[in-house]
Amino acid sequence: MEISLEALLKRAVESNASDIHMKVGSPPTIRIDGELRRLADVDVLKPGDTEAMAQSIFSQKAANQFKETGEADFAYGRHDLGRFRVAAFRQRGSVSLVMRRVMPGVPQLDRLGLPPVARKIAGEERGLVLVTGPSGSGRSTTVAAIVEYINQNRPVSIMTAEDPIEVLFPDKMAVVAQREVGVDTPSYADAIRKAMRQDADVIMVSEISDAETAMAAVAAAETGHLVVAAMHTGDPVSTIDRLIGLFPRPLQETARLQVSHLMRGVISQRLVETTEATGRVLATEILTGNAKVQELIASDAPREALLDVIKESEFFGMQSFDQALLGLVKQKRVSVSGALAFVRNTHEFRARALEAGVDV
Repeated sequence: MEISLEALLKRAVESNASDIHMKVGSPPTIRIDGELRRLADVDVLKPGDTEAMAQSIFSQKAANQFKETGEADFAYGRHDLGRFRVAAFRQRGSVSLVMRRVMPGVPQLDRLGLPPVARKIAGEERGLVLVTGPSGSGRSTTVAAIVEYINQNRPVSIMTAEDPIEVLFPDKMAVVAQREVGVDTPSYADAIRKAMRQDADVIMVSEISDAETAMAAVAAAETGHLVVAAMHTGDPVSTIDRLIGLFPRPLQETARLQVSHLMRGVISQRLVETTEATGRVLATEILTGNAKVQELIASDAPREALLDVIKESEFFGMQSFDQALLGLVKQKRVSVSGALAFVRNTHEFRARALEAGVDV
């Protein structure tokens, strides 16, 4: 059976799929609850199919980018189907597409499964707040929820730098200006620098991945702005190391001191399959800024020292992935075997689970 892009997107939405993969030589494939499933009743895609699909949804910017580089990232939306983040690229001479569904509506912080300290982090007035995790862990959703929380609760000016814009924020208590890299501004770094001159109180950056963006973000936080950004890192400790490591080597010592004083919170995320295998639940590792954390970051202490502080600082709202996973197991939302696939210290996790009366 042949299928149009419109019909494929409709089918994905009805199946509550998170991603759609279109590759020549295979039928379309959708991801549901983290698992890829080929649509066996749909014909294998031919070169002309994916080429036509890409051309039908390219923005002018994306078309030019694809022509020049063989790849493009952009957003595509329809009123009846919602919004999608699209990655188009060439492989083996043909066009491939991966479309990630952006869930409709503006995400609400209280509905994501984040611990209560997330509200405190979102309420910070200045400094750095970083949301991290692998692809598909919900980073963009959490960043958007933090922005929306500020939008609803504070009379401030919010400026975003995004590539592409995925969620639209109507003005509420705040005034929100959204800028798309490559359309409204040349780069993340340029948008951050200009935001500091455009009366912005809060700056959201959809990703920090290069030296120029990292330096601009830290400079903005140091001048009294709240910078909320995403990074593609696995946990808070590696996030701090990565952020400082993006700076040129002669500036890293200064950057470490800056980050130690500016860091307000790091929320690292993973999505774990639920006990009934009917979906996935959020597990988070959280670092907040206090005197001990500042001291350890500034002194470039061993990784284990900062991990120990996270485990021992529940009073400050911190928690490790292992602690978060144990909580989900105790709530019977995640199985022991499902949790063990993500924990750092399996022996300690089993011992803690036994102490809590969980059969391991």
